[in-house]
Amino acid sequence: MKRIFDLLISLFLLLCLSSVIVVVAVLVRLKLGSPIIFKQQRPGLHGKPFYLYKFRTMTDERDNQGKSLPDQVRLTTFGKFLRKCSLDELPQLINVVKGDLSLVGPRPLLMEYLSLYSSEQAKRHDVKPGITGWAQVNGRNAITWEEKFKLDVWYVNNQSFLIDMKILFLTLIKVFKSEGVNQDGHVTMERFTGMK
Repeated sequence: MKRIFDLLISLFLLLCLSSVIVVVAVLVRLKLGSPIIFKQQRPGLHGKPFYLYKFRTMTDERDNQGKSLPDQVRLTTFGKFLRKCSLDELPQLINVVKGDLSLVGPRPLLMEYLSLYSSEQAKRHDVKPGITGWAQVNGRNAITWEEKFKLDVWYVNNQSFLIDMKILFLTLIKVFKSEGVNQDGHVTMERFTGMK
């Protein structure tokens, strides 16, 4: 049932938001160049890797040695706007159609974090990751990694259709209020280095 719901809603949203997606794509091309879509490998269900899609929000500026400049330097005002309004997340509806993501589930993080999780934290991969989740509506990037993982595991242990509906409703409110977009002192959130 969840897969059918995900597919129907994501196709509906892609259709309804097609003009918004086209406008954002054109603006990204004009302001940030190409590629328009940022593609990065992330762990999916049971840690199986897939490519996550987002609209690009950073420039490709590099230093004299060809190394990318820090995120806070490459993130433009336009990129911040896309993130604040969650417009950069729209291409992930394609991930939902493909079956890589669900609308609701723990957010897929970086592949390099897989070896850093405790056995309890690793339970977040027992379900398909999502565009939004319980941690996103309870602090998003403004909470600690420990709090985020506890919320993710709570969702895994308590997931239901009604909880998913609640999360989707609360997500709309969070996006409208632009709450928890970043952690203090960071573009999004500090890197996870394992629990001390």
